Amino acid sequence: MTITQFISEFQSRIPLAQAEDFDNVGLLCGDPSREITGILVCHDALEKVVEEAIELGRNLIVCFHPILFRGIKSLTGKNYVERALLKAIENKIAIFAVHTALDNDYLGVNYRICNALGLKEQKVLDPKKEDLYELSFQVPSEHKQKVLDAVFAAGAGSIGYYDRCSFSLEGEGQFRPRPGADPFLGDLGELEKVSEHRVAVILERYKKGRVISALLEAHPYEEVAYQMTPIVNDNQYLGLGRYGELERPMESREFLEFVKETFHVPVIRHSSLIGRPIQKVGVLGGSGAQYIPLALSKGIDAFITGDVKYHDFFQGENRMVILDIGHYESEQFVVGQLFDLLSEKFPKFAISKSRENTNPVNYFQ
Repeated sequence: MTITQFISEFQSRIPLAQAEDFDNVGLLCGDPSREITGILVCHDALEKVVEEAIELGRNLIVCFHPILFRGIKSLTGKNYVERALLKAIENKIAIFAVHTALDNDYLGVNYRICNALGLKEQKVLDPKKEDLYELSFQVPSEHKQKVLDAVFAAGAGSIGYYDRCSFSLEGEGQFRPRPGADPFLGDLGELEKVSEHRVAVILERYKKGRVISALLEAHPYEEVAYQMTPIVNDNQYLGLGRYGELERPMESREFLEFVKETFHVPVIRHSSLIGRPIQKVGVLGGSGAQYIPLALSKGIDAFITGDVKYHDFFQGENRMVILDIGHYESEQFVVGQLFDLLSEKFPKFAISKSRENTNPVNYFQ
């Protein structure tokens, strides 16, 4: 399998288009036509991780954080980013990053954190806005299923845990072919009336191009009547962060101990404790301080994230406990997640989890 084929297969489960606009996901370096000899999964593709890939004979590194995040004007090895990239390029090792494509996935980073905490009734904290469209089209009744099958195969009609979702109404369509037309039905200059279905399906923004292509390819008409309309509904199955409820309420100090044990962290920075038991818990792996007000508005009792600054802790307003367990620590499950996903999807590949701990933050106890 080539790297290009790998990326195509990978995106059938984690589409890179799910990533945030600011992010730099996908193939960061490497020849996309190269055959894969093995995969090394890591959190950060640092120089020592590239050396590990060389040692193991793996020529594709799948990392969570993109080692190349901002533009560079030269590549001389003057910093840790350039040294890693140089070593990878010189040894024909490709680097592929997933980052917020996995963060935003409904079964991604924050889903795994919630499961570690045993949270029930989970929901996305910040569902994607302006992400959903409704495609409606007319099609002759006898061709309805063929066209529907095509747009479903292109990704339309998926809502949460359901797929092949659509709605249709039967009616009568009419048209008159004019000179220059090559009609599928009817004759030039003659009014034609046809039994048609008007069909509607929902799809995400990034699927628009391929769904329209599938519709036009499968539809029998020379001119296809369709509408693509943005809808105001939030996409409840895509977005950053997550929240849910504990199996049972916990007192604040008991909850802190529970989090400390669950994430194996030596210390937790937190805001003032609240005077009631903790039941509803929100999480956002990585840097989530900007989502503190949103978590508070959801009635969340405790919010777990990383990279919280001094003034951010005041935003709990003594109504929500803010827990900073560390950036890396809050994302610690991603390597295992990626390894499991890749092992299931590519069972014939040699896939390894990196043994390197790339957390740049250390604690003196």
